[in-house]
Amino acid sequence: MNFQQLIKQDEVKVESFSNFIDSIQKALWQELGKGKSVQDYSLDSSSQLLLFKDWVVVPNDPTIQLSILQKHHDYPLAGHPGQEKTLKPVKWDFHCSGMTQFIKYYVSSCQQCSRNNNIHHKKFEFLRTLPIPDGPWSCLSMDFITQLLLSNSFDSILVIVDRFSKMAVFIPTTSSITSLHFSH
Repeated sequence: MNFQQLIKQDEVKVESFSNFIDSIQKALWQELGKGKSVQDYSLDSSSQLLLFKDWVVVPNDPTIQLSILQKHHDYPLAGHPGQEKTLKPVKWDFHCSGMTQFIKYYVSSCQQCSRNNNIHHKKFEFLRTLPIPDGPWSCLSMDFITQLLLSNSFDSILVIVDRFSKMAVFIPTTSSITSLHFSH
């Protein structure tokens, strides 16, 4: 969703048009102070939006920045993507000084992100390869395939694979099998 649509839907509340123009002028003067030239700025005749090259200039208004950020971070289809994946689409469409820091602060303080992204364990080590078996059937791997439809009173399959030859044996079984029955 672009900036123009946000304004049309009244999701962005601006106190008055003069305050909006003032905030755009402040943003423009701040950007010019950073060595950017006036030639990089233009006014789009159809949308009446100030553009920096191809990006919409967002004024330093927290309500406007927050509305844009919520569309790219909190939107259900976005799925709280994190700092980098939120910043990328915002930078494609919008230009605002301090937006990177604003996004990093917002995402780091997002309750849903912090709830879903907590790491409660040590970092994983690199995966190591298993040693090559000496011969056929000297080293096996086993797994169960469960929750299958009933077939001859079986609802699971025990899969045994020889790691040397990659030969597999499929044994029908039930999901209620115990270790005692499995060993026989």
